[in-house]
Amino acid sequence: MTTLPDLIEDEEQLDDLLTHPTDDVVEALANVPGDILILGVGGKMGPTLARLACRAIERGGPKRRVVGVSRFSDRSVEQRLRAAGIETIGCDLLDDGALDSLPDAPNVIFMAGRKFGSSGAEPLTWAMNTYLPGQVARRYRTSRLVIFSTGNVYPLVPVASGGATEDQPADPIGEYAQSCLGRERIVSFFSERYGTPVTILRLNYAIDLRYGILLDVAQKVWTGEPVDLTMGNANVIWQGDANRIALRSLTVCACPPAVLNLTGPETVSIRYVATRFGQLLGRTPTLVGTEAPTALLSNAARAYSLFGYPRVTLDQMIRWVAHWVATGGRVLGKPTHFEVRDGKF
Repeated sequence: MTTLPDLIEDEEQLDDLLTHPTDDVVEALANVPGDILILGVGGKMGPTLARLACRAIERGGPKRRVVGVSRFSDRSVEQRLRAAGIETIGCDLLDDGALDSLPDAPNVIFMAGRKFGSSGAEPLTWAMNTYLPGQVARRYRTSRLVIFSTGNVYPLVPVASGGATEDQPADPIGEYAQSCLGRERIVSFFSERYGTPVTILRLNYAIDLRYGILLDVAQKVWTGEPVDLTMGNANVIWQGDANRIALRSLTVCACPPAVLNLTGPETVSIRYVATRFGQLLGRTPTLVGTEAPTALLSNAARAYSLFGYPRVTLDQMIRWVAHWVATGGRVLGKPTHFEVRDGKF
């Protein structure tokens, strides 16, 4: 698929688009030989990232393994991955000896983490988000590591600022975000101790049609629920573009770690998005609250200087999501809670 479709009609078409291996990904993986191990592959992004890697390797050769590790609470995810040529290993990464039992791999992508439900379960959150990444960094100290983090490590910044750059001092709000900064710090410690090349990706927010900020807003407009404007601005990036950048970031791993914001180029107005969905869906959005002067925003210019701009524009995403909602496309039922300003998830 070389051109983007006007609309997306079903999940088969959606997943084919999300996993289409563009030339830049094929070339990048050709330059980082060896197997690819994806830890936490069963989440929202992991399955399409794994399939993208597999398809890019098939195009660019030589043959090597893509291995996905997860608890696979949804067995259908594991079945689909295996059908796509990805090897799977089911395990709880926090179990004693779990990491030692996994295969060696020159390229490791760490996607496991815990966000929702963190409040009230803080010890588990810290174990998943800080302790486990440290264990991974020690176990795979001779590999290239891509570590998913979050833009939540930044403070709320003025909307007019264009978003926090990687030079913005971290100042996380709440224990979830603090534990994610802990992930970065402990991985950086092991990177410098062992000379491990690492890229840390501060993601916010990836979307496809089954989840994400745009879906959250579109569903509220469709059903007549109020759209809270207090967190009046956000960043979004198409999951396919985020996957492409994540795989290409294997080529820029460094010691100390390379840190990259991973998000879309616009400061997206929630008021504008709700109004646009109202036009496309034939609904009048119910808007409540007043936009705060600050928001959780990131500036991904550094990543674009390395990898180019995302292929999918904001307007294209909005039109795809509107059609998906209007036609009853399947959704994951996992709201982003992007409206949260106190860090309590």
